[in-house]
Amino acid sequence: MIKEVHIDTLEELLPLLTEQEYRADLDRNRSPYIYRGMSDSSFTMYTSLSRNCKSRQNHLEPAILENFAKYAINDEPSIGSSVWRQMILGQHYGLPTRLLDWTQSALVGLNFAMTEENLEEMDKHDCMVWRINMSEMVELLPNNYKYAVYDKHSTIFTVDMLKELTGNSLKQYDRDMGNSAMVIIEPPSLNQRIINQHSFFAVVPMGIEDIEGFLDKNTKDTVKYVIDKNLRWRVRDMLDQLNMSERIVYPGLEGLSKWIARHYYVK
Repeated sequence: MIKEVHIDTLEELLPLLTEQEYRADLDRNRSPYIYRGMSDSSFTMYTSLSRNCKSRQNHLEPAILENFAKYAINDEPSIGSSVWRQMILGQHYGLPTRLLDWTQSALVGLNFAMTEENLEEMDKHDCMVWRINMSEMVELLPNNYKYAVYDKHSTIFTVDMLKELTGNSLKQYDRDMGNSAMVIIEPPSLNQRIINQHSFFAVVPMGIEDIEGFLDKNTKDTVKYVIDKNLRWRVRDMLDQLNMSERIVYPGLEGLSKWIARHYYVK
């Protein structure tokens, strides 16, 4: 079930930013959630592979990854023996993949929700932040996947774990997941952007064509926070004050240029 929460004031953002659970075994507070910010509340969750290749994605994905690895291996040798590393590196450079971006940081999620390529659109429509529970996602997995992650006392998969479980085979992964589960993976720190964005990825199997339908049917702790369009500039300016901006999520000259352009934008 997906719970929809509407946020119309700055104060109503606080629960989104402070969601933590007390862990008696650690005597600490830890968040089981990951977040995905989207700049328009009418948008639907699709992978870039699905948008790019449509009904041919299952047939074209191997060729996309093979060609990416062939031409990119000189820049990142580690991708040669792992389709999962190929996906992760490619995702951050615009390659169509089955990965769906998430973040462990609610602030990063908000940053993406409050960002528009065309700043004229900022107050034209509501935006949203999705929240899912990683523990709940693990419970949906086949037993061998659950045992693998529980053996690490975690809810998070690594590329090495996924490679071992699937034999580095996308077809095996799709068979294992069917239409009722997907793995959440924490990527290796291949670049500073991945680190700064506190990146996580949902590895969407071919059997799940409707991601939101899957979440609505199979989860109980998924929340869609819809943030009023009239609040967007206020939250955007607040995030800048909290040191959460394009300069952080896109380290380097690209992020600096995006931040300067927005900072000096005239409404």
